[in-house]
Amino acid sequence: MTDKPVVLMPEDVQRLLGKDAQRNNILAAKMVAEVVKTTLGPKGMDKMLVSSANDITITNDGVTILEEMEIEHPAAKMMVEIARTQESEVGDGTTTAVMLAGKLLENAEKLLDKRIHPTVITKGYRIASEKAKEILHDLALKITTEDEDVLRQIAMTAMTGKGAEDAKEIFADIVVKAVRQVEENGFVDLDDIKIEKSRGEGIRDTELIQGIVLDKERVSYDMPSRVAGAKVALIDFPLEIKNPEIDTKISITSPEQLQGFVAQEERAINEMVESVKRSGANVLFCQKGIDDFAQYLLSKEGIYACRRVSRSDMEKISKATKGRIVSNINELSEGVIGNADSVEEIKKGGDVLTYIKGCRNPKAITILVHGGTEHVIDEIKRAITDSLGDVACALKSGLVVPGGGAIEIELARKLRDFSQGLSGREQLAVEEFASALEVIPITLAENAGMDPIDVLTELKSRHDAGEKYAGLNLFTNKVENALDAGIIEPLKIKTQAIDSSTDVSIMILRIDDVISSKDKSSGGFGVGKRNRLGEFE
Repeated sequence: MTDKPVVLMPEDVQRLLGKDAQRNNILAAKMVAEVVKTTLGPKGMDKMLVSSANDITITNDGVTILEEMEIEHPAAKMMVEIARTQESEVGDGTTTAVMLAGKLLENAEKLLDKRIHPTVITKGYRIASEKAKEILHDLALKITTEDEDVLRQIAMTAMTGKGAEDAKEIFADIVVKAVRQVEENGFVDLDDIKIEKSRGEGIRDTELIQGIVLDKERVSYDMPSRVAGAKVALIDFPLEIKNPEIDTKISITSPEQLQGFVAQEERAINEMVESVKRSGANVLFCQKGIDDFAQYLLSKEGIYACRRVSRSDMEKISKATKGRIVSNINELSEGVIGNADSVEEIKKGGDVLTYIKGCRNPKAITILVHGGTEHVIDEIKRAITDSLGDVACALKSGLVVPGGGAIEIELARKLRDFSQGLSGREQLAVEEFASALEVIPITLAENAGMDPIDVLTELKSRHDAGEKYAGLNLFTNKVENALDAGIIEPLKIKTQAIDSSTDVSIMILRIDDVISSKDKSSGGFGVGKRNRLGEFE
């Protein structure tokens, strides 16, 4: 018999085996971490992302950068998933999670060079991750909703470096008030806090509305532009005659029949408007359409109306005004009507907004973000969103830790002590895990133009001397007690970042064979056609 080659897969399939596969995946993950590295901390730089349609996004928010880039390498996509998970779970700390994963893989590469098996490294990383979370809980401090100053400091820490420093005290007040307003039994649903944008005025004019602001205008200019003592009706059925669901033909043979048909339609709409009037409502929000004749009748009765309001906005108005959304005209009565001090249409620049103000103890409120340009408003909105996530997260767990790299240095120190008690090669993996944590204070120092070696040395010596809260205050460029300096973060940011980064590192390290059916032109890591990436110095 002749020895014939056995063909398992088609010719266009690419295959990377063993070390090549590992190194390729690790390199891709490190490149993702490198992209977001310069954005970390209050002195971090911004990225300008330009789409194929020339839409510009200027941000230093890790998850926004990674989602806007067209990353194609499969291992790099896994790094983007970390950022998404961090964003959905906590709302902040995306850059930390991605950088930590990149550093864990970089350190694992050193161990691979020493011929330590990937399974040993992954076992060591898992041990270190569990121990790190245990240490974090021991170091964490408890807070409650009454600790307003601490909550304000958490809010300010979250928004530093995101273009919001000039008004961070104002924003922090707004964020804390908003979270405390919608908080119920320690639970905060961030969907109850609506963030609306308004172009014009400065960012310091950003305001908290005790009610809801809608990106809607009244349906007719004959309606009052302002209604005081608003009685709000919420309906999710149309104020118009429904079209038949099946094809229908109506045969009309005389002008009288036509007149009668039109009159019947008008009577039906008139009856609907009468029902609204009988309920005592002087403001109407409709999820569906409002007929022209209905608009005329509502205007005549002095009722302010908006149509095609989204379901999510209807639910927020319901929570704010204590009104109930009704699905049937017969259910509309005084008992389902909501209340507000006023409903008003306000024009600002080119925007027309409807303000529902002065709700009593509303459980849904609005933060109205002002700014000179769309790009500024978008970045302030991202900063406030991160800040809301941090404060809500801190209240949910009731635990916080010092920021400024303090917790990472203390964690690394305790992990190194712990590793001394381990036998076997896992000890080396735990030590590399501890070293990876130090990437956070090192990067904070680098981004602030400080010498990272000097900073790391001072931080380590201060922690060895028992100053477990010593961290880097980048507003003074000194190592200080992070708690006294007001640099505070929720515990969940750190535990989630350690969990996510460890999981993805272990998954990537366990891959020793990459089989790809794509051709070479579509593979690899990079920014695709949609965006170009540039540093914004």
